[in-house]
Amino acid sequence: MQEEVENRTVNLAISTTRLSARTIVAGIRMYLQHHRNAAMKTPVKDDGVHGKQSVKELIGQNQGVSRMPLGDASIRDFEREARKYGVDFAITKDKSVHPPLYTVFVKAKDNDVLQQIADSLVKKQLNAEKKPSILTQLEKLKTLVASLPGKVRHKEQEHSL
Repeated sequence: MQEEVENRTVNLAISTTRLSARTIVAGIRMYLQHHRNAAMKTPVKDDGVHGKQSVKELIGQNQGVSRMPLGDASIRDFEREARKYGVDFAITKDKSVHPPLYTVFVKAKDNDVLQQIADSLVKKQLNAEKKPSILTQLEKLKTLVASLPGKVRHKEQEHSL
């Protein structure tokens, strides 16, 4: 009787161990299958650098590079326009010339977009030249206010005894 109970207990322990091992293996298989399916559904990510970067990184992308000198144009305006168009670019500064000369490097495929950015920068500069300067407007207003007659106040105090 005792021996029969011990055999049943051992059989129960072995069968539950097999069941849990099977369950673990099945769970791992399901995870791997899910991982494969998820990898197929998601698009491949491009880990390349975009936007402003160094010249070395830009050349390292093996897509050819073209350059354009930037004279007195604002670098911040160029960066804003380049981000708007999604251009990869690098800016270098030549300190040997006074005022410093900036050179912009872009991918060769973005050459048309570079021309569009240059046109929009020129257009902004022309519009800025048409607008009167705020400082000149302020000077005009100062002279106008100075020419106005001021209010004269007479203060008198009476002393009572």
